[in-house]
Amino acid sequence: MAEPKPSKPTDGAMRVDTDLVRELAELLSANELTEIEVEDGDRKIRVRREAAPVMAYAPAPALAPGLAAAPGPQAAPAAEAAPVAPVDAVKSPMVGTAYLSPEPGAKPFIAVGAPVKQGDTLLIIEAMKVMNPITSPKTGKIAQILVGDSQPVEFDQPLVVIE
Repeated sequence: MAEPKPSKPTDGAMRVDTDLVRELAELLSANELTEIEVEDGDRKIRVRREAAPVMAYAPAPALAPGLAAAPGPQAAPAAEAAPVAPVDAVKSPMVGTAYLSPEPGAKPFIAVGAPVKQGDTLLIIEAMKVMNPITSPKTGKIAQILVGDSQPVEFDQPLVVIE
């Protein structure tokens, strides 16, 4: 009877769990994320994909004087078409899902125009089944809420503007 050979060391090569990678890729697509990272002991797996291109349209060229434009739908002002988040907005520290209230059907943590104190909870971001409160860095008034309830958010995405 032959004795089994001892297994050879893998010279530090990492064994990739393709099922886990496939599951992470499905999570990316299902939640419209661009990157997800999982760490388990010494093993760290990051799955990343390119974000879908944002379709932008250039303004129509100006007509020469005396030429009339064909009647068509009125264009919305540029300021309304693409709101720009202020640089000082409270940003997401992680990738996850934003929740504006502590539980479904409950009163939201914040509302536009409401006062807020430093340390008050603005919203919650769920990441890997952990609820992470996002707190106010300063005292002020809520000027804008830039995310919707149950909306997926990316790392460093603007969430709330406090004046």
